[in-house]
Amino acid sequence: MSVNSKRVFYVKYLPNEIYSNILRGRPDVRLDRLENDSPDEVSAPILAAAHAYQIGAARDELAKHFHVDRDLLARAPNLLIVSSNGAGFDPVDVEACTAAGVLVVNQSGGNANSVAEHALGMLLTLSKRILEADRALRREANVNRNALMGTEVQGKTIGIVGLGNVGRRIAALCKGLLGMKVLAYDPYLTASEMAERGGDKVELDELLRRSDYVSISCPLTKDNRGMIGAREFALMQPHAYFITTARGFIHDEAALTEALRNKLIAGAGLDVWAKEPPPPDHPLLQFDNVLASPHTAGVTREARINMGRIAAEQLLDALDGKRPPRLINPEVWPRYVTRFERTFGFVPG
Repeated sequence: MSVNSKRVFYVKYLPNEIYSNILRGRPDVRLDRLENDSPDEVSAPILAAAHAYQIGAARDELAKHFHVDRDLLARAPNLLIVSSNGAGFDPVDVEACTAAGVLVVNQSGGNANSVAEHALGMLLTLSKRILEADRALRREANVNRNALMGTEVQGKTIGIVGLGNVGRRIAALCKGLLGMKVLAYDPYLTASEMAERGGDKVELDELLRRSDYVSISCPLTKDNRGMIGAREFALMQPHAYFITTARGFIHDEAALTEALRNKLIAGAGLDVWAKEPPPPDHPLLQFDNVLASPHTAGVTREARINMGRIAAEQLLDALDGKRPPRLINPEVWPRYVTRFERTFGFVPG
């Protein structure tokens, strides 16, 4: 293989410098960096030559013309692999990639512990009303502590929507540390698989009705967009909390605003938004019983190093002809194999 014959590019940033360090150890791989505002004369030849695109997972941090859609795929005719920096892949049109014979991979599991810890932190902060107490102390004199009475988590029920890498870690923490009962909704897993991951399989409506805390930890897909709306919030108990560390658009922000305004639920912990970061005047940021963060659940030093490492290793393995373990569109494999062989002269396996 000639020097720099495998071309990889990214836009703006990588998960961690360990990614570029690993790729630099391979003389047959060239890594190019583009910026959101890179002019066409710079970006066009890089896209045209690229075999792999290491793409950011946060849709609003990436210029629209660098989202992977039919237009970008037309500008990148040699592209074989799109690799998301994270577990999510919002800026990627998976169906368009499949039609073009392009693999889509993510780094699922790489930040699972960080995200699960964040969800648990939100759960405890909301339940003990720590955020409300902090705000009251900063605004008022002679705060009435009895007006800020919280709730113990021990023995309560958490309902987890999506029992993948993050969801199963939340289940383990809640059961192991706090003795909580775990209900789970995941249409892709059997009851026995869910039991092995620490959750009792139920339908979504039952989960919402029975849970003291509802935690969303599934990826955004065309099937679950808007899954949690006015009807679903109305099913929750008035003392229950809604927590999401998943993706914006899975829940309806306007419906959540109304549910909080009408005291249908006790509060919410929100790490993901329809627009990221949300503007300071966002209606949900006006509630003292809403704990908010700007999609930082998986942003820890440990997670970023782990994500960078597994992203680099998986991509290099794929470019060497191995089948990636975190493949989002496995149905593309036969067409991808043909395109890969045409490009590099051997059949991947």
